[in-house]
Amino acid sequence: QVQLVEPGGGLVQAGGSLRLSCIASQHSDDTYWRGWVRQAPGKEREFVAAISWTGGVTHYADSMRGRVTISKDAANDTIYLEMSNLKRRDTAVYYCTADPNLHGVVTNARHWGQGTLVTVSS
Repeated sequence: QVQLVEPGGGLVQAGGSLRLSCIASQHSDDTYWRGWVRQAPGKEREFVAAISWTGGVTHYADSMRGRVTISKDAANDTIYLEMSNLKRRDTAVYYCTADPNLHGVVTNARHWGQGTLVTVSS
């Protein structure tokens, strides 16, 4: 069973930046696509970004494009989400996800981390 652990998160002021990380317990075809999904209080889950393990192909939600960057560190089986110019509406629980294909990691990933809370204060 794949485990995804997100040790980041925390409180940041509006306009600030934050980097989230996600470490996978293993890499396999099941985790070819890694990504991030967030859920703000009282709202539906929302796809943020994804990256392919081979080639590093990236895919971003239109609403997040330009403010987030997803990257990977293959040697440590880790992906990162760099967020900048954070706004209060970015307050949410951010989940690390993994799936064999892009459609899965965007819509309903097979594997999920426990989530990490990001709070943006004014």
